[in-house]
Amino acid sequence: MKPLALPRGRKLSFSGRPLIMGILNLTNDSFFPQSRIPDMTSLIERARKMIDDGADILDVGAESTRPGADPVPLEEEERRLLPALKALRKEFPDVVISVDTYKSAIAEAALELGADIINDISGLSFDPDMAKVAARFGVPVIIMHIKGTPKDMQRDPRYEDVIGEIKDFLKEKIEYAVSCGVNPEQIVIDPGLGFGKGHDHNLQILKHVQEFRSLGKPILIGHSRKGTISKILGCKGPEEALYGTLAISAYCAMNKIEIIRVHDVLENRHVVEMIDAIQRA
Repeated sequence: MKPLALPRGRKLSFSGRPLIMGILNLTNDSFFPQSRIPDMTSLIERARKMIDDGADILDVGAESTRPGADPVPLEEEERRLLPALKALRKEFPDVVISVDTYKSAIAEAALELGADIINDISGLSFDPDMAKVAARFGVPVIIMHIKGTPKDMQRDPRYEDVIGEIKDFLKEKIEYAVSCGVNPEQIVIDPGLGFGKGHDHNLQILKHVQEFRSLGKPILIGHSRKGTISKILGCKGPEEALYGTLAISAYCAMNKIEIIRVHDVLENRHVVEMIDAIQRA
């Protein structure tokens, strides 16, 4: 798999273990309360710890997309996100930053402040200008599958062929992105665990994750502390779902997944580095 080209001449290589994307939530209602960042001091401290713990990418978002979440107005997302990005880029000039948004205006402003990657949970579906922004800036874009919107996506989601339908969606969005001028080598795909999927759907996605290789793109898996883990293990909530998260991270490493998106950087890095060491022995 070819590396992703980033602004300022940098690259993200996919040789070896999965890259670790650390989650920075600038919200007060994310599904995992301990991930919420209340102020700028906490943001810098959390980011520094993630970097020290081995994060390859920081994924910064200012709108919760948990099941049932209401959309955040553009002005409010700007107020939360843009000063934070400016502060992160000043404090950590060399760190790779992904902006988690489905609004093209937010993505454009974030890229102008030094963000490197667009992470769009809508898979370029909610804003028709998002692909054009990615193309104009020449940055990588993560295309995620979602069924519905965060507000309604978990209201009895149904599929006749969950893997086939997700693949068809991602293929269509890849073709759309390329038609808008996005470099096909700058596209990452995410099957969207928990975004319009029941627990059985999430398990099928993981079990058959190699089927997404036919799309020819690096794969991102965002599984950290999600509800399926709590359902299977009998956890009271995301606070108890770390070990299940690490199990999926190990599975991802064994399946050569390129990026994992997690809350707990150090623990997940230890897992994927150990798997990588065994595979290289």
